[in-house]
Amino acid sequence: MTKPCYTKLQGFFILKLYTYLNMAINNELFKGTLQTIILQLLTENKRMYGYEITQKVKTITNGSLLLKEGALYPALHKLEAEGLLETTTEVVDNRLRKYYALSQSGEKEVVNKLQEAKDFIAQLQLLLNLKPSF
Repeated sequence: MTKPCYTKLQGFFILKLYTYLNMAINNELFKGTLQTIILQLLTENKRMYGYEITQKVKTITNGSLLLKEGALYPALHKLEAEGLLETTTEVVDNRLRKYYALSQSGEKEVVNKLQEAKDFIAQLQLLLNLKPSF
C-alpha cells in the first residue's frame, strides 16, 4: 500500500500542536486524537508494545505529552476489537510481551484518520488564529 506523502509530517504535526499551544493537555482533547496517534506510530514503526508507545510519545513531544497506561490500553483494545490492529506475543526476559501492528484495515484507516486530523487542525488554526511554529 502506498502511503500519502504527508503521513509522517502529519503525524508529527498532530503531536507538535500540543507543544505549540503550550498548555496543559485536556484529557478529552487527548482522547480524541489518541487512536490517530497510535495508528500513526504503528505506521512508522511497524510493530510496538504498549510501554514502547508511551515512551515514543514522550520522546517525540519532549515530555509535553505523557501517555498513561490507563488511556493507552483501552484505546489499543478498542482498535484491536475494530480489526485495525493485529497482535503477537513473545517472551522477552521471561516476560510475555504483546506487540501491536496495523492490520490491512488499519493501514487504510490511518489514511482517513490523518486526513480528519489535518482538516481539524486547519480549522483550529483558522478559528484560533494559530500559526505553526516549525
